[in-house]
Amino acid sequence: MFLTEDELVDLTGYRQAAKQVAHLKAQRIPFHTNRAGHPRVARAILEGAKASAEKAATKTTWSPSWAASPR
Repeated sequence: MFLTEDELVDLTGYRQAAKQVAHLKAQRIPFHTNRAGHPRVARAILEGAKASAEKAATKTTWSPSWAASPR
């Protein structure tokens, strides 16, 4: 459900919670903090961002069908 501590370190490049929070804010990655002040990032947020980026990259643009238009 949430990224592990090691995954947060990989994502942010920091082990210290305060620096992780600062990096997540700078990157505009949604997160919540637990009672100890440690950030928690939902795995679905990052997986959803990846899927959206892939979808946008494969999205085709609209173009008119000139053969179908009456003359």
